[in-house]
Amino acid sequence: MSEFEGFILTPRGFLEGRMLTDTSGRIESISGIAVDESIVRAARASIALPGFIDLHVHGGSGHDIMDGGDAAIQVSRLHAAHGTTSLLATTMTAPQEDLDAAFAALAAVCTARMHGAARVLGVHLEGPYISEARLGAQPPFARPANLEEIRRLHSVAPIRLLTLAPEVSNNQEMIVELVAMGIRVQLGHTTGSYEQGVAALRCGATGFTHLFNAMSALYHREPGMVGAALGHAEYAEVIPDLLHVHPGAIRAALRAIPKLYCVTDSTAAAGMPDGDYRLGRHTVTKCLGGVRLADGTLAGSVLTMDAALRNMVDAVGLRLEDASRRVSTYAAEHLGLHDRGRLTSGAWADVVILDRDLQVQQVWVEGEVVRNGLSLPLLQHADKFS
Repeated sequence: MSEFEGFILTPRGFLEGRMLTDTSGRIESISGIAVDESIVRAARASIALPGFIDLHVHGGSGHDIMDGGDAAIQVSRLHAAHGTTSLLATTMTAPQEDLDAAFAALAAVCTARMHGAARVLGVHLEGPYISEARLGAQPPFARPANLEEIRRLHSVAPIRLLTLAPEVSNNQEMIVELVAMGIRVQLGHTTGSYEQGVAALRCGATGFTHLFNAMSALYHREPGMVGAALGHAEYAEVIPDLLHVHPGAIRAALRAIPKLYCVTDSTAAAGMPDGDYRLGRHTVTKCLGGVRLADGTLAGSVLTMDAALRNMVDAVGLRLEDASRRVSTYAAEHLGLHDRGRLTSGAWADVVILDRDLQVQQVWVEGEVVRNGLSLPLLQHADKFS
């Protein structure tokens, strides 16, 4: 059982109070008095937010999900240290044999969480069912969706999210069957039109992969896939590393998409020095705070979710409560998870504890402390809550 006293962000807003966990790794109780966010940011006490949830993670700590072996464990440990308490291991566009090997390695980590690591909720299959004309940093192995291949992979490790280009042959027709399998479908790496995007949403697609990046842009006479997202989406990913998308574009998307949420799209270079790293079958180079192919194309990021939170507050201008929902709650809701992404009794004790500068001090994953650098004084007002 663990205990925290300080400022706690609950679904009802911030409380100044106490949070207790039980022996199963869930939150037993939260009590306290309501306080305004301005008081939270001005005080020197610790702030507890729901643990971050990242639905688009390719790598970190020098490891790529496509490497197989223990790569996913190392990746999930790196991101857990930055406040990510659950994630989707994200694969690259690749030949069938590469995907088979990656999924075989992911089967165990999707079943049981490793000590000191974030929970791997399943797989984000980002391709290969994408447009050859919008590969971005994806290797050149794009092909139409194949339901038999998807079912085989899904039987090995659960596919929770799948990115496809709806204009590619038979892909749009496949959406209904994918949704029936319990797979969330996002539109991305696409040259598709506005009309094709809207039609895919009507078939059951629920989101957009790294909004603005690797998709047909918004023009006033041809709204493109970005227009379909801004006009109709409830959910969409955005990469707030300040390289992939300008803060002004993020602000525009926030006005249009109710549950825009943040992802890192992080690569093996996350948490590592400048140099060359693997991204699927590509070699990518980390320098100047980003990751690029040899031709200069952005190739994922080195972003972590704590930095994403700070960017949404400092560069985009969100209140902390709103930014927290976009690095945690909305991603959980997109996957249909009701016991993650919120601090409330009965939910998993997935918690990130920050100082007033929003630097990570401590991280709990299902009640386990996986990072412990807490240095701020805790509030000592127990008499208020008893």
